[in-house]
Parts: sequence; C-alpha cells; structure tokens
Amino acid sequence: MRKIRLFIASSLDGYIARKTGEIDWLFTDADYGYTEFYDQIDTVLMGRKTYQQVLTFGEYPYPKKKGFVFSKSDQGTKTNHVEFIGGDCKNFIESLRQSPGQDIWIVGGGQLIHEFLRQGWIDELILSIHPIILGSGIPLITSDPNLEISLELKQVKTYPSGLLQVSYDLKNCSLITDNY
Repeated sequence: MRKIRLFIASSLDGYIARKTGEIDWLFTDADYGYTEFYDQIDTVLMGRKTYQQVLTFGEYPYPKKKGFVFSKSDQGTKTNHVEFIGGDCKNFIESLRQSPGQDIWIVGGGQLIHEFLRQGWIDELILSIHPIILGSGIPLITSDPNLEISLELKQVKTYPSGLLQVSYDLKNCSLITDNY
C-alpha cells in the first residue's frame, strides 16, 4: 500500500504560513532533503487555498506529478495539472492508496492536514522547523480536543541555518469521544 506522507515546514511556534498564506519566511538557501523526498513521490494532494497559493509561484512546481485538489466548490473540475476532488473522500483515498505507484505527498494546507489526521490517513510526518516565531498564522495542527495521535520518532537532522528536521511515523490516530 502506498504511504501518505506530510513533508512540511513550520515556524517554531507551529505555523505553516502567515494568515495571508504567505510563506516568505521559509529558508531557500539549501535543499533540506526536498529533492530526495520529491523523488519518492508521484502524487501530490492539497487543499484549494494551498493550490491557489501554489499558482502564485509562477511556474507550477509539480509538473510531473499527479495532482489532486480537495475542494467543495470545484469538485469534478480538471486543469492541466490537477483534478479537483470533493465530497466524501474516504473511497477516493482508499483507492488511491491501493493503486500502483510511489508514495503520496500531502502538501497542505491546514484544514486538509487536520482532516487527514482525523481520518488516520497520514503515515509519516517530516517536519522542518524554522528558527522563527511568527506569533500568528495558519497552524500546522488545528486545535481539536478530540484528536490524539501517537508518533514514533524516526530521525532528527540539524542544519547550520538553525533549521531542525524531525521525521515521525504516525502510529495510532484515535478520536477521543468519551464525555466525562
């Protein structure tokens, strides 16, 4: 079965972007393992807002990868690069994971990551923590008192820039439904 992997950067205080979606604070001085990771995937998943942000980068950054954008408003639409998916995604994700191919990258954003965590669909988290405190923005993990996930540390890398990269396997995702 193909793995769904979250390869993402955050600020030290846990934000993946400014409130406006800007990521101008991310380091671009080195590769930080991106090329090695990118060569291991053949499919990218993202939310509609992340896709709209990606389009502002100029040239589409994932041209040789199969792309899917999760959107309630554009479901069923196709572009040169992506297909829009909406509604109940469980069957789509199960089918995608069972199909032949390399691993699958969930690019972002915050709402999509939260839903994938809730459903237990993320197998691995590779988090690059930038040595910056933003104070506000789009959180990596949306506050959810009913979500509990156990992580198993796989690797820690440090870089001269101060960036810290941690890799985890997600072992147990459960929604806590007990009311006290």
